[in-house]
Amino acid sequence: MSYPSFYTTRSGTSLPPLLEPILWLLFAVIWFASLAYRDLIHADEGRYAMLSLGMLQSGDWITPRLNGLLYFEKPVLQYWLGAISFALFGINDFAARFWPGLSGFLSVVILSYTARRLWGVEAGRYAALTAAGCTWLIANSHFLSLDMGVSFFLTLTLCSFLLAQYEQASPRQTRFWMLICWAAMAGATLSKGLIGLLIPGASLVLYSVLNWQWTFWRRMHWLSGICLFLLLAAPWFVLVSQRNPGFAHFFFIHEHVERFLTTEHRRGGPLWYFVPYLLVGLLPWTTLLPNLIKENYARHYLAAGLHCGRLLLIWAGFVFLFFSKSGSKLPSYILPMFPALILLLANSLQQLSAARLKKHIVLPVLLWLAVLLAYPFLDKLVPSDVPLEVVRAFAQFLLAAAIIFILCALLAWRSLSQDRVLLALALLSFGSLSAVTLASFGHDHYGRMKSSRHIVQSIRPYLHTDTPVYSVRYYDQTFPFYLQRPVTLVDFVDEFAFGEQQEPARWIPELDTFIQQWQAAPSAVAMLNHETYQQLKQQGVTMQVVYEDLRRIVIIKPEPKTKPSA
Repeated sequence: MSYPSFYTTRSGTSLPPLLEPILWLLFAVIWFASLAYRDLIHADEGRYAMLSLGMLQSGDWITPRLNGLLYFEKPVLQYWLGAISFALFGINDFAARFWPGLSGFLSVVILSYTARRLWGVEAGRYAALTAAGCTWLIANSHFLSLDMGVSFFLTLTLCSFLLAQYEQASPRQTRFWMLICWAAMAGATLSKGLIGLLIPGASLVLYSVLNWQWTFWRRMHWLSGICLFLLLAAPWFVLVSQRNPGFAHFFFIHEHVERFLTTEHRRGGPLWYFVPYLLVGLLPWTTLLPNLIKENYARHYLAAGLHCGRLLLIWAGFVFLFFSKSGSKLPSYILPMFPALILLLANSLQQLSAARLKKHIVLPVLLWLAVLLAYPFLDKLVPSDVPLEVVRAFAQFLLAAAIIFILCALLAWRSLSQDRVLLALALLSFGSLSAVTLASFGHDHYGRMKSSRHIVQSIRPYLHTDTPVYSVRYYDQTFPFYLQRPVTLVDFVDEFAFGEQQEPARWIPELDTFIQQWQAAPSAVAMLNHETYQQLKQQGVTMQVVYEDLRRIVIIKPEPKTKPSA
């Protein structure tokens, strides 16, 4: 799959021998050092941190539990990796986000390696720079959810498939990369379920049907590949089903079929839901998208009968359309399409002259310039339910992010005027990485409103080993993580429906029962919302407020006052 006839080495692409590894080291330092800066926030970050912590604390590596209750919405691989991270680095925010951060970093590496093997050193550098500066890849690598992990395995699936079909690959190399491909699909399946098979399989079938090309199907190493896939993916599904009879129906029917076909999970949206996330997420490369589609569809990049550009477009298009049709939508769901777009960008950028590339700097500069111009009008843009001081602190980081990106873009413009394309792309990538990282730092001021870290720190004096902790008609996913132990849910169901049904003794379904336990306990702590607090107050429940903000209240059961001795 080598295409030397299409590419020529342009000026400004040679690098001093030590510069490239130094740039990779700088990238790694910025990438990983920023994982620890922000508090974990509700809901995803707290949820997945607590699932991994619960697995580490319980020693049960088969049955996932969220806040002590059975939780089968997703497979187990990320919980394993999160638990290992806590064991290695301690129970902290860096360890919680380490796997998404590592998987994002490895995605950049494998994309660079693949482009370099297929299309040359220059393409590898372009792939690395576009990936490292891609807004959606940066953001999701520094946020704890399942999507960056599954995206990495799907990226590895796609890249290893392309390397296996490389026209100069020996039979041994083809076999090696196809086995990596099957293993990566197993990793994706263990990360988020059947999309680990669906996305690669559907993309290849669509490609074959639309292009009437079937040659590569004979190079899939079916027998050894399927055996490896089952060896890696099947054991956990078998073991968890044996130990939990309700798992199979809940996981495969409720979490796959019903989630896709219905809006039961209350995550719906219009067909164009993902369009803004695609356009913003691809920044600063967004305006290259039309050119990318046109050029890569028209050119015939053939290897083993495979049209690489069309396959990448079909992969990206299938991911976008599949999740657009789904009844359950979240912004990060389309993340697996971005690696395919990045490989296409590595192709497309080699065809663009410096003069044409200049035009594509304008849009991201205008967007960040809009952030600068909006800063003086901050008071008028603040939502009524967010404190002004929080928005001001967030805005200051956005201001710094905008300034850094615009300065980098101006330097990139100057470099393009000198036909130094590689330097210009490096400046844009560094500007984007720095700006998105600073923006995420600023978000921490807002994110603390959705985190319980500072709450737990403030109530430590009231927490003892035997003190029961309740979450009453309200649940903050980060609360049990920062407590480092589960809380007892009271009259709260949501995603815990299956676990509460299977283990009713682990929660309290009625408020009256909670009141009885509260009044009888010598000491206790509870988190609740303002409405529930007022209801308890009207019923004369003995309690003392030790923390309060706009969203939640924490109460304790006051210790009885001792009577003075006679």
